[in-house]
Amino acid sequence: MATATAQPIATERLPRSRSVFPAWDQLTPILLVTPSVVLIAIFVYGFIAYTGFVSLTKWVGLVPDYTLVGLRNYVRLFGLERFQADMWNTARFTALFLAGCLVLGLGAAVLLDQRLRGTTIFQNIFLFPLAISFIVTGTVWRWIFNPNYGLNVLLHNAHLDFLRNGWLTSTKTALYSLVIAAVWQMSGFCMAMFLAGLRGIPEDLREAARVDGASELQAFWFVIFPLLRPITLSAVIILGHISLKIFDLVFVMTFGGPGYATDMPGLYMFIATFRQDLYNRGAAIAMVLLIAVAVLIVPYLIWNLRGEAER
Repeated sequence: MATATAQPIATERLPRSRSVFPAWDQLTPILLVTPSVVLIAIFVYGFIAYTGFVSLTKWVGLVPDYTLVGLRNYVRLFGLERFQADMWNTARFTALFLAGCLVLGLGAAVLLDQRLRGTTIFQNIFLFPLAISFIVTGTVWRWIFNPNYGLNVLLHNAHLDFLRNGWLTSTKTALYSLVIAAVWQMSGFCMAMFLAGLRGIPEDLREAARVDGASELQAFWFVIFPLLRPITLSAVIILGHISLKIFDLVFVMTFGGPGYATDMPGLYMFIATFRQDLYNRGAAIAMVLLIAVAVLIVPYLIWNLRGEAER
C-alpha cells in the first residue's frame, strides 16, 4: 500500500501595498507647517525688516518718505535728553524690579515650602495678581498713590504723616511707585517658579547637609540655592524682557511724568509715532528695544541649546 509523502506547500509572498501617492507622507508635514511659516515670515520678520528700513529713512508725517539717511536718526535719538532719561529710567526700573521680584518671590516660596496650614490659600493669594493685566494694575495703584486719598489717608489715620508723599507727582518717588506696582504683580510669578524648584529638590540632600552639621541657613545657601540657579536665570530673563519693553503700566499710572521722571522707551516710541508723526524716530526706538531684548535673550537661548546638546 503506497503511502503519500507530505509535500511542502509553496507560499507566495504578497507584494507590499504601495501608496498611490508615494511622496504624500513626506509632503503632509510640509503642507501643515507651511502656512505658519509663511505668516510668521511676513508678519514678524517681514515687519521687523520693514521697521529697520523705516528707521533709516526721512519719513516724517503721514506721507511715507523712503529717502535713506543712514544712521542719522539713531545719532539724533541718542543725543536727545528725553531718550537719555528714558534709558536711565529703564536701567533703574529693571534693577529694582528684578531685585524686588526675586527677593519677595524666593522668600514667599521658602515660607510656602514649609507646608504650614493655609499654604494653599496664601499660594493662590500670591498668584492672584498674575490673573490681571498691567492696565488694571496701573489703574488700581494710581488710585492708591493718589496724593489726596488712598495711601496718604491711611497714613494720616495711623498718625504717620511723616511718611505721606506726593508719590506719583514727585520726581523723587514716581519711579519707585511704578516699581512697587510692577513688583506686586510679578513677584507671584517668581514665587511659583521658585516653589516648583524647591519641591523638586530631593529631601535626601537636605538630610545629608543636616547630618554633616550644616545649619538650616547653611544648607539652604550652599546646597539648595545653587540648585535654583537655572530657575533664577530663567526668571531674570523673563522679567528683564518685561521691564525693557514696559509700556502699559507707565501709560496708565504716570504717562511718563512728572517731567521725564518715569518716561520709558516704549512710551516714547508710542508718542513719537502716533502723536508726533515721527515714524522714523519711532522705528529707531523700536529697533533699539529689539536689540536690547536680543542682547538679553539670545545668550540665554544659546546657553540653553548647548546644555541640551551636551545631554
